[in-house]
Amino acid sequence: MLTLDKIYHASFVLKKIIRTTDIILAPNINLGSEIHLKTENLQVTGSFKVRGAAYKISQLTDSEKEKGVIACSAGNHAQGVALAATKTGIKSLICLPDGAPISKVEATKKYGADICLVEGVYDDAYNKALELKEEKGYTFIHPFNDEDVIAGQGTIGLEILEQLPDVDVVIVPVGGGGLISGIAYTIKALNPKVKVYGVQAAGAPSMFNSIRDGKLECLDHVSTIADGIAVKEPGDLTFDICQKYVDGIVTVSEDEIAAAILELIEHQKLIAEGAGAVSVAAAMFNKIDIQGKKVCCLVSGGNIDVTILSRVIKRGLLKSGRTYSLLIELLDKPGQLKDVSRIIADEGGNVISVHHERASEGSDINGCYLRIVLETRNFEHIEAIKRALTGAGFSIKSYY
Repeated sequence: MLTLDKIYHASFVLKKIIRTTDIILAPNINLGSEIHLKTENLQVTGSFKVRGAAYKISQLTDSEKEKGVIACSAGNHAQGVALAATKTGIKSLICLPDGAPISKVEATKKYGADICLVEGVYDDAYNKALELKEEKGYTFIHPFNDEDVIAGQGTIGLEILEQLPDVDVVIVPVGGGGLISGIAYTIKALNPKVKVYGVQAAGAPSMFNSIRDGKLECLDHVSTIADGIAVKEPGDLTFDICQKYVDGIVTVSEDEIAAAILELIEHQKLIAEGAGAVSVAAAMFNKIDIQGKKVCCLVSGGNIDVTILSRVIKRGLLKSGRTYSLLIELLDKPGQLKDVSRIIADEGGNVISVHHERASEGSDINGCYLRIVLETRNFEHIEAIKRALTGAGFSIKSYY
């Protein structure tokens, strides 16, 4: 059974493998509360996952260690298992779908694991891992539905209470539920007054749905940039723990996740992957009642694929009112573009792209359209620019 003694033991065992990550004050995230960030994105391997994997591996028998371990993951769990196994001096084999990003495959290799690429998707790789487990006698390291793994993740709860003893609310990303299970169990055992909330992506609300309906549920599909928490079905063990110890679970949209990633980059100088940023998104967009409270948001990982980072930043800029696009209908005569540019400049906006096109069939024969992309400060700034343009007689046909 999961016990507080087991979590304290995990903390002792992990001291030689992990680092105690800092908690930093983040005053800009929600002006009505005092937000602190638990920076597990700065953990070794760039994610909290190494805690649970390392503690699970430490508890194997000598016979199990001799045969080695196997896992299935395309991301943080794979790297955590690989590092923990290597530091323990045992063999690890990670099954990955053959479409996994090259960067993640290479990162897993770097930590010392052997790689088995499996044709198909995650489920195919998972089935292959179970097949090899039976065939070779490996121990399968589950990413979340395991008491030792949960105990390893629970060490974060010990650190939060030690570093921020007067915390009121802890907000935790949720995928399969191993992380929040360990943290919620630990915190509620030591200080039941602290509220613990989970956050899922709206495109992968497996635990949210399960808790809401009081039974384990499996999603037909998941779709989110927060790939680290894109889990179709929680574990039965994590579901039971969440029912008992978690105060609530909320969801955040893709745009809200992107805005949180941007906020962390720009103001906190932290890189977070989508899964790591959902806790911050929940605080930014008031998904949880945190007004006037001291809050700890867990930034659970920072292993974002750099190839999609620019797209995420673009979404974040749009969501936070930092960029804006306008389609303006003009008469095709000299000075129109100059007048539009002057108005925008006078209002403090910055034009970053302009596209001029003739009006379509059916409109004024002298008409044309001007597509403009702007850099802006916020949504209030956008409204001021639009009022100035319409006040000068320009017709705004559409915007986004």
